[in-house]
Amino acid sequence: MEVELTAEICPKCGLPRELCVCGALEKAAEKIRVYVTKAKFRKLVTVVQGIDKNDVENVGRELKRRLACGGTVKEGQIILQGDHKRKVKPILVALGYPEENITM
Repeated sequence: MEVELTAEICPKCGLPRELCVCGALEKAAEKIRVYVTKAKFRKLVTVVQGIDKNDVENVGRELKRRLACGGTVKEGQIILQGDHKRKVKPILVALGYPEENITM
């Protein structure tokens, strides 16, 4: 009986995925900006900028789910319907983004 070991290897660092820290390093390097602005018809929207383009879809989906609001991802920005500025930061920290890199 032959046992085949196939561990996924990270293409960036060459280490197995279990030991790879490339994702954590990328998150630590990102500067994220969260602000509220007015959109059409004087409606407030929360904009999150600076999330890596590979993660922006997943983070946008998770923010919309946790905040129970609508929104979209356009041009690398997450646009959430409503004023969620204070609620976004703890969610981003829970997703692994460093608190000191998030500016309000």
